[in-house]
This record gives sequence, C-alpha cells and structure tokens, in this order.
Amino acid sequence: MRTGLTGRAAALAALSLLLCVPAHAARPASPGPLGGTAAEAAGAALAARRAAARATADGSGGLDFRPCPDAEELPGPVRCATLRVPLDYARPDGPQISLTVSRAAATGAGGAVRQGALVHNPGGPGASGMYFPLVADLPGWERIAAAYDLVGYAPRGVGRSAPLSCRDPATGAKGPTQVPADPSPAYKTQRLADARAYASGCARRAGAALPHYTTLNNARDLDVLRAALGERKLSFMGASYGTYLGAVYATLYPGRVRRMVLDSAVDPDPRRVWYRNQLDQSPGFERRWYDFRAWAARHHDTYGLGATPAAVQASYARVRDAVARTPAGGVVGTGELRAAYLQAAYYDDVWPDRAAALAAFLRGDPARLTAQAAPDPGAAAEAENATAVYTAVLCNDASWPADWKTWDRDTTELARRAPFEAWANAFVNLPCASWPVRERQRPVAVGSQPVRLPGTLVVAAERDGATPYAGALELQRRLGAGASLVTEKGAGSHGVVGGRNGCVDRHVERYLLTGATPGWRVTCAPHPEPAPVSLDDRAASAHRALLPPVV
Repeated sequence: MRTGLTGRAAALAALSLLLCVPAHAARPASPGPLGGTAAEAAGAALAARRAAARATADGSGGLDFRPCPDAEELPGPVRCATLRVPLDYARPDGPQISLTVSRAAATGAGGAVRQGALVHNPGGPGASGMYFPLVADLPGWERIAAAYDLVGYAPRGVGRSAPLSCRDPATGAKGPTQVPADPSPAYKTQRLADARAYASGCARRAGAALPHYTTLNNARDLDVLRAALGERKLSFMGASYGTYLGAVYATLYPGRVRRMVLDSAVDPDPRRVWYRNQLDQSPGFERRWYDFRAWAARHHDTYGLGATPAAVQASYARVRDAVARTPAGGVVGTGELRAAYLQAAYYDDVWPDRAAALAAFLRGDPARLTAQAAPDPGAAAEAENATAVYTAVLCNDASWPADWKTWDRDTTELARRAPFEAWANAFVNLPCASWPVRERQRPVAVGSQPVRLPGTLVVAAERDGATPYAGALELQRRLGAGASLVTEKGAGSHGVVGGRNGCVDRHVERYLLTGATPGWRVTCAPHPEPAPVSLDDRAASAHRALLPPVV
C-alpha cells in the first residue's frame, strides 16, 4: 500500500483513471464512543461548528478561493484556498495547521441543478488530491462537473499541508539499488537497522506533531472541510486508502453522509488494520504479476519474451541478473527494476511498455528500461513526503508487531508462495515495528455507527492486488444494507472509476446524480486488455495515464 507515481505529470495523468507478539500500546485514555478520545471528539465537533459558522457568515462558504499559487501548477479555472484545522483535536484552540484545497465550480451545463461539493481523496495515505478538479474537462465527467463543485485537497502532512518529512529527499533519489531476491540474515539485519533509523528520523523531524498524523484526524479534517464548504452533508469519492478514510468518516459521522463512492476498497476489519492487510497484498500482487506474464506470453510474437508465463518469468529473471551485475544506464539495479515492474501488478495500462522494455533490454538496448525504471531526482521531495505520510499514518493507526521474529516468520512463509513482492512489502512497512509513538490508535470499528447510512457505492476489480477483493466484500458488509457493490469481473487494475469501463462509470454517474444505487451486488465485464505495442512503435511511451498506486 504505497504511493507510486509522483510529480505533476503523474498527477495529471492520474486524472484519466479517476484515480501475535505484543506491540506498542494502543491509545487507552478516555475513549470516545467510536474512535479516539472523548476530548478529541469534542474538539472536532467544535472545529466543525466554527467552520460552519464562518461559512454561513461569509455567505459563499468559509474558504477564500483565489487563483492557485504557482507551486500547485493548476490552471486558471481552478481556484485554491487554505483550511485551518487543529493539529491536535483534543486541543482545538492549540496549534493549528493549514490544509490546501482546490475547487472547480459546478458548470451548470445543460441546465444542471447544483448538488454541492464532491470531495475526492486519491489514497495513500500520502497522495494529494489537488489535481482532482481538472477532471471537469475530461470526457465522461461532463454531467458530474455540471452538477458538482469538484473539490480536491492535500491531507495533513501532504504537499503544502503541514508537510511531513522523515529524511533528506536526496538520500532516496539515487540508483542503483541492489536488492537480493532471497534476503540473507545479514541483509535482513541491515534493513531492520535502516527501518529503525527511518523511524527515528520521522520523530526527529516531526517532533511533537508526529502522533497526530492518523486516519482519525484525516476524517476529522474531512468533516471540518465539509463544514467550511458550507455543506450540511458530505458527497465524497475515495480511492484505495481513501475508501478506508471514507468508511471511518461514515462511522464517525453517519448523519453527515450524502453520497459516497469508494473505489478499490481496503479491508476495514480492525483485526487486519494494518499489519494483516499488508500481508494480504503479497498474494494479490503475485496474481497480478502472473496476469502480466500471461498477457506477455499471449503476445510472444510481438515481444519474444516466451510463450508461457513461466518463460516470461525466466526472461525477467535474466534481466534481473543482468542489472545485478551491471546496472542499466548506471542507475537501474534490482531495486529499481522491481519497483518499475510492481506497476504492472497495479495497472495493466503499463503492460505494453514494461514488456517492450524487457524485450529491448534482452536485445541489447537498455534505454527503454532505464527510462522507465530510473529514479527521478525532480520528484524526490514529493516521493519522500508521500512515503513519510504513508508511514506515519499506518504506524500511528494501529499496533504492529514489535518483534522482528514475527515479521521474519510471517514474511518467510508468505514469500514461499508470493515471492514477487513479499519481502519488499515487509521492508517498506518495517519502521512500524519500532515506531517512536507510545500510544497508537485503536482501529475504528467501521460499521458500528448508531444510525443507518444512506445508500453508498463500493466499486472493486475482482483481481486487484493492492486492495484484494475480499476487502470490498467486507466493506460492503460493514456499511450495511444500503451499500451497493459494483464488481469489474476478471479485471485487476487498481482504481476502477473513470477508467475504461463504461458499465462501471454509468453506475457511478447515475448514483452521484440521482442517489440511486444499482442493487446489492452487480457486475460489469472487464475492460479490454491493452493491445501489444511493437518495439518499433515510438508511441509506446505515451501509455494511458494512471492514478498513483496507493494502499
């Protein structure tokens, strides 16, 4: 569950897809009825009331939308504002932080009646939604953009919203990185030391603010944003981690939910948040890695990587062995190679490019592989920020095993059947084993809200690796009888809404415009697989745009 593509190009591109052993103690004192403490719940209610009062007094909402700062790189029709929220909701009059917000006003095209604001969270945690208003100009969004103000924002810690950093970005932007396929005890010891150093860096750089980057606080911020926008109830779209944020919001504030689309659902079972969810990803990624190899095998005439998935795996292994000896372009080692091909487990849109890069490399040309896998120094700061927020939120949200033996045992067993990503996933989350926050949150019991929710819409791809399909079933069950599940059968790209499936998009549009859900469970046929791209086709690099793969 990591943030993937970063930078303005990736964010703009993303728009076309829219998008055990005792651990550290959980937060104990004065628990609120659904999550956090009573003092935090009271502080959040006060902050929302104040935001609503300012919105009412202002007459046009409590946010001062103006042309966006150059740093946001957003065009003129989009306006930006800042929202002040408490750093610590138990101290609503204490230190405040500013969240950046963007908006494209409802166009009213075709005489559409305005239905308020539609707020989007793209996931992560660690991804920014500031580019979301740009979907107003994309085909297929016209009717939604006519009826809704499209509102994006950068959650706390992200971008210019009280940015969080855990280390110097320059330290993570260099290649090559050589990662063994089967880590030795010495390598594991080094990664454990690196994880502890990273966690210490988070504490050193964030100081007293570190415990306040949580899903509970993200949900409270979302409610203050709702109030500041002048909305009595929230209309929300969340993808990946954004589905968990939406589910927590719906549990805390069920009476304030209007419409909610939850795309590529995280399993909200408190027993799986977050350690077990991370373990669940690796078999999912393994299935998707197989899907990519099977597709490449079906197009052996184009790529020459092998006529079976096993043969394609052997071709990949040859490339891996080669860059272990001599990094491609001097910067792509086995670590960069794995990260680039993890994208194939998230999105089938990249399959033609990734297959072409392997084929070209094996024919003696490493340029394509270097272009696709080399670290981007220009995106280093954004990538470091996204990783810091991802780590802080997940580590703060729940207890994690503190004993390395637990991680080693579980991942060793998992790697026997899901080797593609098991160890990499464990290492990226390992700072949570030594996280320097004594009182972790207890995961919210999603679905325990005291009143029935209005109709909500869950969307999922049946073979999604990042958020396995079982999570969508669990989320629907917890949201109750009004929740509808739309499944893209036989597909696995992460992030379904606004992609290439008209069936899914029609259900989503109808729901947002009318509130009507399509039924308890409905299915859509999979979107078409990508067409192979010839090695001589220079348009190969112009592949379809992607949502950052988060969660």
